Amino acid sequence: MWAADAVSRHWMEKTGDPYLPEIARIAQRIGSPGIYMLNLSFEWSCTTGLAPDPATPGNRMLRTLDWPLDGLGRTLVVTRHDGRAGDYFNVTWPGFAGITTAMAPGRFSAAINQPPMRWTSPVMALDWVANRAAIWRNGGLPPAHLLRKVFDECTTYDDAKRMLCETPVCIPVFYSLSGTDADQSCAIERMETRADIREGQVSTANHWIGFRVPGRARGFDSVGRWHCMEETHALGVADDFSWVSPPILNATTRVAVIANAQARKLMVRGWERDGPATEVFTL
Repeated sequence: MWAADAVSRHWMEKTGDPYLPEIARIAQRIGSPGIYMLNLSFEWSCTTGLAPDPATPGNRMLRTLDWPLDGLGRTLVVTRHDGRAGDYFNVTWPGFAGITTAMAPGRFSAAINQPPMRWTSPVMALDWVANRAAIWRNGGLPPAHLLRKVFDECTTYDDAKRMLCETPVCIPVFYSLSGTDADQSCAIERMETRADIREGQVSTANHWIGFRVPGRARGFDSVGRWHCMEETHALGVADDFSWVSPPILNATTRVAVIANAQARKLMVRGWERDGPATEVFTL
């Protein structure tokens, strides 16, 4: 852990990561190793859907996050940030400086999904090393830190979309962005310096749709989860988490979120492998 922290901190210093001072303060307060490595982790799979809200004005984001670590659902928190562009609510964990899912009232909601690991060899471990070596060579922002920067600095959906599309990132990522108008939403597939955008009612899991990049699948049944989210939009489900069902719901599901920035609506529930782990948080 100490070695991983040292490498992670050195990389953030080398690339000028804007959240390194904050992460350093967290590490000092915790007093044990792992915080720097935690803040460069990017191993989760997810399912996200964007569509007009069937019950209230605005655009609604439905989102689950899957990560095979026990305890993430029980320790989930929602934090309120006073960003330069306005307040926002971050669905996160103590010690994590980036953003995976958040809602800024009156501005936008957004979430991260992970694309497949790039395929470079017949051996997964070698692919993992090759992908991490590529990160070391480039100076783009970690995807979760770019999303934090967007919530901190962008006042409009268009500003957020531009920053998510144009800012270099250190590794490929999928972003889902939901605005305040009913038809204001897009899925952004990112390579390090390129972007592919799908507008309107869209769903994202953990496989490429715009770019065609050979890779190793992430999570459980990505295509099945994507189809299920597409059907969920067509049904116009209520805000009761009934849509969190297989295959969207699986043994690694830890978070489920419903967000509508225009309605200032945020509903969050933590999950563990044996079912719901928290009460429903409602903003």
